Amino acid sequence: MSDLLERSIEIILNNQHPSGAFPASPVFPNYQYCWFRDSAFIAFALDLAGKHESASRFHDWAAHTVNKRADIINRALEKTRDGIMPRSEDILHARYTLNSEDVEGVWPNFQLDGYGTWLWSVSEHLKITKKDPSPTWRQAMKLIAEYISALWRYPCYDCWEEFPDRIHPYTLGAIYAGLKAEASISGSEDAHEADLIKEVLFNQAIKDDHFIKHIGSDDVDASLLGLAVPYHLVEPEKPVMRNTVRFIENTLRHGGGVHRYNSDTYYGGGEWILLTAWLGWYYAVIGERTKAKNLQEWISAQADSQGYLAEQVPATLNDEKYYPIWRKRWGKIAKPLLWSHANYIILTHAIEGNIPK
Repeated sequence: MSDLLERSIEIILNNQHPSGAFPASPVFPNYQYCWFRDSAFIAFALDLAGKHESASRFHDWAAHTVNKRADIINRALEKTRDGIMPRSEDILHARYTLNSEDVEGVWPNFQLDGYGTWLWSVSEHLKITKKDPSPTWRQAMKLIAEYISALWRYPCYDCWEEFPDRIHPYTLGAIYAGLKAEASISGSEDAHEADLIKEVLFNQAIKDDHFIKHIGSDDVDASLLGLAVPYHLVEPEKPVMRNTVRFIENTLRHGGGVHRYNSDTYYGGGEWILLTAWLGWYYAVIGERTKAKNLQEWISAQADSQGYLAEQVPATLNDEKYYPIWRKRWGKIAKPLLWSHANYIILTHAIEGNIPK
């Protein structure tokens, strides 16, 4: 497993673009772009691995990408002040080219979680390295905090780029963490907005004593793990979080790995490596190291002869008939997926107790 740890670091570093950006997957055509969501976790993993310069280069890229779109953010803020939902040309995109350009074509771009996660990731980088943010970073962080503060009440696509007409607890958790992080650095009032988000989640996103996939749903989504780790919206050992994890285990884990949600049909809806690592991360944080290590071992067994981890494993599929449909449409499952490798790095450090509080 130490070999896979080192290999994961190597794979990520080898695929970082000179601009500082990380492609979600270097060989999967639709993933050869940089998502703030994936890359925020990748940068955090690199910080844990002591690769601070590479993490910093990504944050430079992210800040540059945001600052060059200040006019878009200001248009979105103007629209929301007037009570108008911003148009597609008035929002930040979910993914950009590795050179910070817009990606042509239609994509579910209105996603907010990645920007909240980026603020959290920047804050963690600054804590770990004991550095102050540059003026460029401060400007970008302020813009993003204003942007997500203004837009969090609107429905948007979730972290799986689906269900655009819903309010997603995971997304709100990411925004909560991002606003808390930015406020801790700038001294702004964003923490107050974060507290409002937490109130909404506890009032509207709990059913039968567990968190739900989206407001109005009965189901869970494995991404809800993020509410506890790393977003700290809820303490990991609180009953509502333990109940949520128990529900995830009972309904989304039929083999060794973790599914996204029950009705997922993307490549048939298999077992996601990054979510399996996330569950292990949660168990490591609450001191259940045996469970965490068992999940780590399962992930290690999924690596191919080159040490590559895929996005998902086509096992215990939710709906087998969709697997060949997606294979025909987009080709083989993405491999390597840098986020899978990043979450493996995070899990390994969590098991070893090396994640800063």
